[in-house]
Amino acid sequence: MRVMARRVVRCAVGLIWGAAAAVVELLGTVLAGLLLLLVVAWPRPRRAVLRPVLAGARQVTELERARLRVWLRVHTSPVYEDTQALQYLACRWALGVLGAVVMLSAAVGLGYGTSWMYLWLLVDDVRNTGAVVYTSLAGLFLLFLTVQGILAVAELEGKLARRMLGPRHQEELERRIAELSASRAAVVDAVNDERRRIERDLHDGVQQRLVALGMLLGRALRSQDPERADRLLRQAHEESRQALDDLREVAWRIYPTTLDEAGLRAALETVAERASVPVRVEYGLSGEPERPVATVVYFVVCEAVTNAVKHAAPSRIVVAIGSKEGALRVSVEDDGRGGANVSGSGLFGLARRVAALDGRLEVRSPPGGPTLVTAELPCA
Repeated sequence: MRVMARRVVRCAVGLIWGAAAAVVELLGTVLAGLLLLLVVAWPRPRRAVLRPVLAGARQVTELERARLRVWLRVHTSPVYEDTQALQYLACRWALGVLGAVVMLSAAVGLGYGTSWMYLWLLVDDVRNTGAVVYTSLAGLFLLFLTVQGILAVAELEGKLARRMLGPRHQEELERRIAELSASRAAVVDAVNDERRRIERDLHDGVQQRLVALGMLLGRALRSQDPERADRLLRQAHEESRQALDDLREVAWRIYPTTLDEAGLRAALETVAERASVPVRVEYGLSGEPERPVATVVYFVVCEAVTNAVKHAAPSRIVVAIGSKEGALRVSVEDDGRGGANVSGSGLFGLARRVAALDGRLEVRSPPGGPTLVTAELPCA
């Protein structure tokens, strides 16, 4: 309820500013129309007339984009032509007038809805009580309708801006193709990086253990002393156990079976249990996300926790998972020394994983800390 009230108030302020801007936009549209008529009549000064008209339209449109972004939470593409800006302003002033009508109706409804308070404070003897009650109820009903009107006009403002200022269909397709090509290349690079990491882990860990195991067994076979051979066999047995532990660690880092068997929450709790510092998991999802999204979330948390423990020396780490406006949001915050290298291989690889699903990764790590790693992924 509180969130809705803040949204209504924010949109109402945006419509009030839009109503004030509609006056300027209407006058500018009329003036631009007259100048364009002069251009038609005398085509020679065409460029001299069009240049200031289009420049003024772009400046006013930029102010409109700022109003939409701040008050209505509407984000539009910054790439648009000057003619699109002029066409947008020629249509936008009508919505500004509509917004002014809605806000005037809201003021009237508020005034009539609270009239019983003024009468009770200022008038000693109210004779027609029924009329006062009827007027107050009618005012509150009008106020309720105008609240719906405020949200509807705000929605129309966003649709008009995206329609008039957004890229053309062909440009949108070209942009999407470029994004898909970049994400595909990022996926290929991420797979190659992962393969190299697995090879490095196997070479530096498991392979070294197996070489040491073979050497111990060979020395035990060649030994003539039974006690020394028994000691070497015990060392070989311990080395084989550690090799199995290293192999399980490599397999777990490739893909945890817990994610398939018990879901994302259990996999994240496993990451928290394996960490050498206290990790608190705040899981705010009502259901299980899709498997590709859950996999990326798991690796973001795992890599961020591993980097924090290895480089930042934190005393605690907080992992928060939630959803907001059709997107899954994950954040990992630690109280370590900060100064994380955003362009490092670990975080850069995470950014490519997230980008492959049309997501966004952000890292804030000032010197001295704290470090906050956030990722937003689209989800159904």
